[in-house]
Amino acid sequence: MNDTERTPEFLLVHGAWHRSWCWSELQDALSARGWTSHTVDLPSVVDEGTGGRLPGLLDDARVIREKIAAIAGPVVVVGHSYGGAPVTQATAGAADVAHVVYVAAFALDEGESLTTCFGGEQPDLATVEGVIPVRENPAETLYNDVPEDKRDAALARLLPQTALSFAEPVNQAGWKTLPTSYVVCDDDRSLPPTYQEPFAERTDTTYHLTSGHTPMLSMPEALAGVLDRIARQ
Repeated sequence: MNDTERTPEFLLVHGAWHRSWCWSELQDALSARGWTSHTVDLPSVVDEGTGGRLPGLLDDARVIREKIAAIAGPVVVVGHSYGGAPVTQATAGAADVAHVVYVAAFALDEGESLTTCFGGEQPDLATVEGVIPVRENPAETLYNDVPEDKRDAALARLLPQTALSFAEPVNQAGWKTLPTSYVVCDDDRSLPPTYQEPFAERTDTTYHLTSGHTPMLSMPEALAGVLDRIARQ
């Protein structure tokens, strides 16, 4: 980044079962480095007992796209875990996206969904309903390297994820035309590195963190350092 370029701002997109609270420490670490950051709450994360027509991936992508448009100037869009899927959809053709960063995330191709990307069958979307409960043993799968006090606070805030968000495929992929990076989390017990690597191969540059699945909670300073490096390119 040179002096004639506009300074980018970050848009941080959370994964399944979370909301934007999970980015708080990372936002502080980015702010200390001089960066402005924004978050969104994806509509596919729903309160307990929510009924009726539930939002899917395309609803999440619409919210992300609207947030990108609301930020004045270039945006570095960061997707964590499931959040990478609607980010893939939302960034395709979006104005002022400077870079897309996947953090242990799903960099899907057109026609892929979370249900199908590892070989599952695509369901009839008209029949998909309800929610996916928080995955089994989240203390280990999501937060294996998160300090106990932060882990317990995070566990108490997790919410159901709509089934449609996992079943709905993307129909456009921003990583095909935008500068992209992938942050592999090497001790990830939710999406192990062997599952992350095929997604990372779709991006321009790969970085590694010695973290579990949720580095914004376990090592926010280290993740901020990687994002700082990417944004300064």
